[in-house]
Parts: sequence; C-alpha cells; structure tokens
Amino acid sequence: MLLEKTSGLFLYQLVGTWGQLLFPKPWKEFRLWYDDHRAKGIKPFLDGMISTGWYKKMGERIWSPWFIKFIHSRGYFNIYTKFPDEKSLSVSHRDAGVNYGKTAGPDSQLLDENSLDSDFPEMKSLSTMKKYDFCFREVVSGRIVWSLNDLGSILPSVQKKEAVLLVSLFGVSETVTRNLLCHFERLNIWNYIFIGPAAEFLFHLAQGGHPVIDADGFLEDIKSFKSLRIKESNARLIKEILLKAYVVKKGLELGYNTWVVDGNMVFIDNEFFLDPMDNFYAGESLDLFYVKNSPSAHKIWTHDFLHDVAAMVDKIALPSDTLNFASVMAKLVGQKGIRFKRIDEKSFGMKIGNQNLNQALETNKKVVYWFRELDMNSIQKHLQEMSLWVIDNDSSCRAVVCHNS
Repeated sequence: MLLEKTSGLFLYQLVGTWGQLLFPKPWKEFRLWYDDHRAKGIKPFLDGMISTGWYKKMGERIWSPWFIKFIHSRGYFNIYTKFPDEKSLSVSHRDAGVNYGKTAGPDSQLLDENSLDSDFPEMKSLSTMKKYDFCFREVVSGRIVWSLNDLGSILPSVQKKEAVLLVSLFGVSETVTRNLLCHFERLNIWNYIFIGPAAEFLFHLAQGGHPVIDADGFLEDIKSFKSLRIKESNARLIKEILLKAYVVKKGLELGYNTWVVDGNMVFIDNEFFLDPMDNFYAGESLDLFYVKNSPSAHKIWTHDFLHDVAAMVDKIALPSDTLNFASVMAKLVGQKGIRFKRIDEKSFGMKIGNQNLNQALETNKKVVYWFRELDMNSIQKHLQEMSLWVIDNDSSCRAVVCHNS
C-alpha cells in the first residue's frame, strides 16, 4: 500500500487484529450483531476475502471473520497509524505456535520516543483523515450537490474518460439502490452520481463516498424554474426531467458525455458504455438516454431549450408506462430536427414484471429492468432467480471485488 510519506493517522476498512484496540460502544454493537446472526444460523461469509477461508477451516475458533463481516456490513472504518520506516506502536514477533509453524521474526520495528514527529500528538478530526475501503480505494465522503456551482466542482471528480453516469433514485428503494451499488463494484463502474429527493438515505450514501445530487436543494438553485407555470398533475415528472436536463447541460459545458439511467435496473456488463458512435441514444420503456459531447448537443442544449422542456411535457402524448426522461427527451430532440439512435430494447435489455416468474437470464443482455410500480418482493425473487440479487440480510454486498487500478 502506498501512502503519503508523512506520518499520522488514516482510516481503513480492513480489520487488523495485531495490536487492535477496541472501544466499549462499538464492541457492544458488534457483540449484539454477532449474537443475533449466530442465533439465525448466518455465517460470516464475505466472498473475495481471505477471512471466509479462515472461517471455513477453523469455524468458531476464530472471531476475526465475524468482525470483518460486521465492519463491512456497517460501512465502518478502523483508525490506523503510519510512521516512518514502517515502525509501529505494537509488534508481532510471529513466534512458532498456532499461527506460524516456525518463528518468522518481528513484522515491524517498535516505535520509540525519538521516532515521533513533533505534530503527532495532535489528534486531527476524523472528517479530515483520508479513508480507504477494503480494496484500498480512497473513499471521498461528503460530495453533495445543492447548486449548479456544486455540480461544476464535483462532476470532475466523478467523470472517467470524460463520461458521467447519472443515476436517478426517484421511485427507487434503498434496497434496490444497495444492490445496484454492488453491481457497480463488480463491474468496476465508479463514474456515477446519484440524483434523488432529499432524504436520510441520500445523505448516508454521500457519507459512504457516493456522490449525490439533492434534487430539492438543486431545484431551489435553478432560478428559471421558479418562473415556470407547472400543472400540479405533472409537477413531479417535470421536476425530474428538468433536473436531469440541467445536469446534462453542465456535463456538456465541462466537455463530458452523459448517460442518464433509472435506478430500477441491474447492469449485466459495462460494454455499452464504451464510446458510442452516435450523438444521442434513447430508450422508450427502458429509461436510458445518452448525450455525447458534440456540436449538435451543444447547439440544442441551451437555456431556452431547458425552459421549453417543462412547457412541452404537457403536450407530449405518450403512454403512461413510457412517460420518462428518455422518451420525453427523444421526442423533444426529434422535434428539433436532430437525429438520434433508438435503443433496440428487446435485444439490449430484459424487462421483468409480475407475470413472468421463474425466468432465467437471457443471453447477451446488457441490463435487466422493471417499472417503478413493481413490488419489492417480485423484484427480489426475479433477481435471485438470475443470480443478480447480490446483497445479504444486512443489505450489504455479499462480496468484496477489487480491480487492478
């Protein structure tokens, strides 16, 4: 692991049991969690972690797999020290015994008073410490967009290869969102930003390192929106569409391509993100829309165009089940005389619903999706049948997936 050369403290999710110091409050929380899970017959399996193999071999003789699973499910971090020359406050001499067949010698050098930096005794705020997840990816907390200025400063930290994935959480449950995040980790997708109504869960996501847009606060910052006359019956839809359109506009100003997707879906692979040739792609019942940073996009995606969006939604005749951002924007772009490519939904994705139980995942599909009206039990059953339900009873990922940077 490579860290800055300066000494000090940092936060890391992986549990180190050598020289570990546990405080009463988190230990009590762990013990209650441990007792509850053991009583239910739940095992501390976490795919991708060596601790799962330890537990399968040693069972209840070893407690660290339980604690590692607890830390993962809660999204907690451990405080680690870093000193020059890999010195530490405690040393394992790794003598022959239970863990070592023969003596391996000390794993580090014990720190002495002459090794301390002058500023070490100062305990900095936890919020200012660098944080790293199990794969030692840096976790950047607190990226919350409340205004256009916020968006302009946060999007550069989100984009990857000048592409941004805007994920709508309107009408998306917390559980579905957590399952989606596990698939993002599996597919090594990190250039996403969530947009949704102000709620505790949205801010919890931001604290966990996921960039978010507070739709309510963001809407208040859009001055032109306040002058619009919106019918109450279409207010929710118009707000959603307008907010996403503004994010796309800011992305274009920064030179980014933008995918706008609904959170009620699961990605099977990420190949369709690879630099599409056309400037615009649009689904119909599948709420997926792509805008390429191109002259044609800059030509139409103006303040006047955005102002016209809300006024025109009432006039668009579309079935209720296809009245979404992708279909509405495709209609408006088409009216401007701009060509776009319609996504072949039958070959591209697989739609699930109440009527088609016991389905296997069809081959060569890029996404599995559903309408937001589908109940949670049906969603979970369908995805379990396809091995796409990848969260456990704590709504945390069943696996840790690390990728080469």
